[in-house]
Amino acid sequence: MNKKIKSGIIFFLIMATNLSLSYSPVLASGKNDVPITVTDFRGKTLTFSKPAQRIVCLIESALSGIYMLGAEKQVVGISANIYQGNVYPYYAAMDQRIKNKTVPAPGNWDFVNIESVIALKPDVVIIWSKQTESIAALEERGLHVFGVFIEKKEDVYREIIELGKLTGKSQRAQELVEYTKKEIERFNKRVKAIPEEKRQRIYYMWAQGNLETSCGRSTVQDLIHLAGGKNVCGLIDNEHMVVNMEQIMAWNPDVIVMWYNEKKNPSDIINDEHWKLIRAVKERRVHEFPEIFLCDLWTLKFTYAVKMVAKWTYPELFRDIDLEREKKTMLRMLYGKKTGN
Repeated sequence: MNKKIKSGIIFFLIMATNLSLSYSPVLASGKNDVPITVTDFRGKTLTFSKPAQRIVCLIESALSGIYMLGAEKQVVGISANIYQGNVYPYYAAMDQRIKNKTVPAPGNWDFVNIESVIALKPDVVIIWSKQTESIAALEERGLHVFGVFIEKKEDVYREIIELGKLTGKSQRAQELVEYTKKEIERFNKRVKAIPEEKRQRIYYMWAQGNLETSCGRSTVQDLIHLAGGKNVCGLIDNEHMVVNMEQIMAWNPDVIVMWYNEKKNPSDIINDEHWKLIRAVKERRVHEFPEIFLCDLWTLKFTYAVKMVAKWTYPELFRDIDLEREKKTMLRMLYGKKTGN
């Protein structure tokens, strides 16, 4: 196992043995005989006579939300990425079925085995809304499909609220959103007074390549803004963008934030000759997020990412903040309470 994720998984495994994830179902309507209506990210309205009891979820971020809701027992199919990626130990700690690899995995973000999905007799299939061919094939066979597409933090809130309705966990969904908003405000209020011209300029680096970033229309933009920084390409209306070194030198960011990368560390950027003239590199202000499960920007865990970026960017304002304690509290609040608490 990669050493960079081992410590986080060990903590989560210990914590998960003490989690109480059995939340009482709360119907969206409060009555069994009132239909449940949800609207997906395509704008399509789906109606159910009762909370979905058989869910095939082919998006890891949405699956994370279902576990936060305490509705994991309603999941009968998951994305193949759960078994293949470094998120597996976390889900294995929460669900014995995943630990034993007995939950079917009929697809992921780029491939869906239609017949395998149908065989699971799902009440609903949760899938990326951009997988239009798979969605069409599933709907032609009479299946309910809930399409998801996350571009900003409001979409994350919206998704958990709709999943709450879908699973009969509306009250829990509201609690999760309220907790997240309060945590964001707790950090954001410390940086609100910083004048615009004094805000630190941040370059965000995806693991696919040093020159791959996200600009104005993205969860990364929200992340940097909430942490009190300025995205160096925030005025460009792109979700994903490949830039060149000349452009980065012109931006000359104060801080570089790296998405989790199994093959690369901040020291690799600091020691790279191509980056030596960048202010963030000269001042050794290059930081990397921990494993994806802990700071997924497409889930309510984006709060932890905001906290890390805020402390990295303005250490003097967050000197009293212990990020390790923040992480443990977040996991406990999102995935369940310790026994006896």
